[in-house]
Order: sequence, then structure tokens, then C-alpha cells
Amino acid sequence: MTDNSNDAASQMSQEACGEGCVYRELAVEDISRHEHICVQRSLASRFEQFFKANPGLANKFLTHSYFEVRAAAARYADVFYLTALLNDADESVRWSAASRLPQRFLLRLRTDPHREVRIRIASHLEGEELAPMMSDPDYFVRQVVAHRIGVPQLKHLMDDPDPEVRQIVAKRIAVEWLPDLMDDPDAAVRLTVAERLTPTQLLPLRFHTDFRIRYEAAGRVPLSALEAMRKDEDPMVRELVEARLTTGRASSDGEHVLIEMHPATRKGR
Repeated sequence: MTDNSNDAASQMSQEACGEGCVYRELAVEDISRHEHICVQRSLASRFEQFFKANPGLANKFLTHSYFEVRAAAARYADVFYLTALLNDADESVRWSAASRLPQRFLLRLRTDPHREVRIRIASHLEGEELAPMMSDPDYFVRQVVAHRIGVPQLKHLMDDPDPEVRQIVAKRIAVEWLPDLMDDPDAAVRLTVAERLTPTQLLPLRFHTDFRIRYEAAGRVPLSALEAMRKDEDPMVRELVEARLTTGRASSDGEHVLIEMHPATRKGR
């Protein structure tokens, strides 16, 4: 294409684009080398492609009026320019900047006003760095924290208002803390606790008001403790009790036969 053709195509493209077009702003550059990207007509993926192909231009667009341009530019700009973007008005820009900065800068966004940023921050922090986020106002942020924080710190989340947070706690907390969760108001939390208790710890729960807890106990307490559960009000619990007692008796009878036969076998030798 001749220079005149290039100039004509460039002029037509600029005339077709609206105010704020990236292509317009590159008019001072060698525009024949850059793909035409119009802010008002393009998807965020195209901004990404543009800066991936032209990373040296990213610094110039960190203050662009369109947030998706700033967010895309932040992924390719020099790191030294990114700290200013931690205070950007848009959450996607703040995260784009934070994700490329050293870990200590992530800590500044633990109280970010947007939940999506805090969720992402919580997904990248560990240990004591997560402690301030245990009281985050958003339940999902606290769920992420409950998954990632150290086991000793989980005791501070045992009374969390969200049952799903408490259930995560019940799955991860040290065994010695489990009895404190046994009276949780949520049935799913109580069942999670029961599933982690030892057979001996389950003994007091044979008569729990929740039939699912009793069923768990019926399946794992020692056989000698099952007799007291034979008249349980729930048919599924009674059925499991009888099945275990029957299996236990059969196993016991088999053991006795072996014991009685053993001396006779020795005499025959």
C-alpha cells in the first residue's frame, strides 16, 4: 500500500472513531504499525491484544479515561508506575496493578471497598497476613480466609455468622476444638463435626436430637454401646443398629469357632 493509501485509511479510521479512541491517541506515533483499536467499539480482549503487541506503549495509557484500557495497560506497563493505580477508581484496575506488585502491596487492598478485589487478595495471602480479613463484612471473603488461614487461627471463626464459614472451620480445625462446635445452630456444621469425632467421642451423641448425628454414631460407636440405641425413634437409625449388631454377632461366633478348633488342631499334630 502506498503512503497516500495509508494516510487515507488512517484518516478514515480516525473519522469513524469517537472521542477517546486509542487509535486517535496514537496518531503521533507510526500508526501504520499499530492495530486499530477503538475504545468505544472494542472489547477488553482487544485492548489486551493491543498492549501485548505494543507493551512499550502501556505506560502512556495508565491514566486513560476508559477503565478497561487502564486495566489492560496495567498488565504491561513498567512496575514502577503501578503503585499509583492502587487508588484507581475502578476495582479491575486496582487488581491488575496489585497482581503484578510485590506481596507487601497486596496488604494495602485487604480493606478494598470492592468485594471482588478482597476475594482475590484473600486468595493470594496466607497465614498471619489473612488475620485482619477474618472480620471482613463479606461472607465469601471470610470463606476464602477460612480455607487458607492457619489452623490455630480457625478458633476465631468458630462463631462466624455464616454457617458455610463455620462448616469450613469444622472440617479443618484441630480435633480438640471439635466438641465446642457440636452445639452449632446449623445441622450441616454439627454433622461435619460428628463425622470427624472418634468412636469414643461419639458415645454421648447416641441420643442427640438430630437423627443424622445419631445415625453417624450408630455407624461408628463400639458395638457394646449399640444396645441402648435399638429403640431409637428413627427407623434408619434402628436398621443400622440391628445390621451392625447382627454382623457383630456373626463375627463373634466365627471367632469362637476358631478358638475352639485351635486346640484340637494342635492335638492332631
